[in-house]
Amino acid sequence: MKLRYRIKRYDPRKDPAPHWADYEVECEPTDRVLDGLNYIKWHLDGSLTYRRSCAHGVCGSDAMMINGRNRLACKVLVKEVGGSVTIEPLRGFRVIRDLAVDLDRFFEAYRAQRPYLINDEAVPHGERLQSPAERLRFDDTTKCILCACCTGACPPYWANHEFVGPAAIVNAHRFIFDSRDRATEERLDILNQRDGVWRCRTVFNCTDACPRDIEVTKAIEEVKRAILFRSNA
Repeated sequence: MKLRYRIKRYDPRKDPAPHWADYEVECEPTDRVLDGLNYIKWHLDGSLTYRRSCAHGVCGSDAMMINGRNRLACKVLVKEVGGSVTIEPLRGFRVIRDLAVDLDRFFEAYRAQRPYLINDEAVPHGERLQSPAERLRFDDTTKCILCACCTGACPPYWANHEFVGPAAIVNAHRFIFDSRDRATEERLDILNQRDGVWRCRTVFNCTDACPRDIEVTKAIEEVKRAILFRSNA
């Protein structure tokens, strides 16, 4: 089958404004949208720019807007998009070139949450054990692959890039509710600031956009409640 790719192109070094480019690619229904992008890059137009790596929905590199939704190009099959597909870069980020966006601020917000286990207690002789219930408490947010689909779908982030964004909150949640971690108060203080968790307006775009099916909005609300219950204790 033939699939028409309509791609928003933009090279800020030479283009006065973004423009659309059309390509026609012969595809199998079980091909992925990424396969078509690779064909265009390798055979039709080598200047097309986008990110990719594992091509199996694990690294999150090929996040982009596909037919109006933030998705991973390696997970969307050709048979799911019909006879044509429209592809744009993630919204809310500066375009470096074509479908590649600047994620520096995104990763700064992520790192600001101290997204690693913090425990200054004496090192045990064995593992720091958890019950199945304790592990389940934060299991959902361990699935984040930092693809930025959720943050790129967030209207409050579009309006204010000082907002930490949903991905950063998800990764803070993963350690806030980890029974082995001892930096809960520190992370809650970080997220209780002006551009922290309270900038969320519960739009649910982030949950819809997540390719790993993380309940992003639920996690954000749980962090909000943790701050409130701490304040009222």
